[in-house]
Amino acid sequence: MSRIGKQEIVIPAGVEVTKNGAILTVKGPKGTLTKTFRDDIEIKIADKMVTLSIKRNDKFSKSLWGTYASHIKNMIAGVQTPYQKKLILEGVGFKSEVKGKEIHFALGFSHPVIVPIPEGLTVTAEKNNITVTGIDKELVGSFTAAVRALKKPEPYKGKGMRYEGEVIRRKQGKKTA
Repeated sequence: MSRIGKQEIVIPAGVEVTKNGAILTVKGPKGTLTKTFRDDIEIKIADKMVTLSIKRNDKFSKSLWGTYASHIKNMIAGVQTPYQKKLILEGVGFKSEVKGKEIHFALGFSHPVIVPIPEGLTVTAEKNNITVTGIDKELVGSFTAAVRALKKPEPYKGKGMRYEGEVIRRKQGKKTA
């Protein structure tokens, strides 16, 4: 039994949840999110509550039960307050700037790195701090991870891109005789 899946999800005031076939739509003050769910899990929406129950008692359905509950909770939370992730760019000569729908990076390569910003995300870059904001938690997290993968932090000097609050384990380096 899924502990997360068994819990009823409360729909707060100002948020509207509708289900049309396999598509669940969540509307709120910050925007609208839609997601397609498989029919292995039964989603019921009644009097400001969302309840989930499994149709078949197999391993796959049980694994989707809690996952779908978490997805719905994240959708409801996202349309109320947007999700935000911050990246810190460390290193001499490393720069980032937002130009229109693209982020331009100077990461020590022989060429500038240009990353297009997906629809639904807001990206700001002041000095060496990059802030990614959006109502879709999955999109914010995956885009931030893709940007971080361009120049991961290295353990000797700490150069590279890291999340705010992320601790980089440092190595000692070479010893001189």
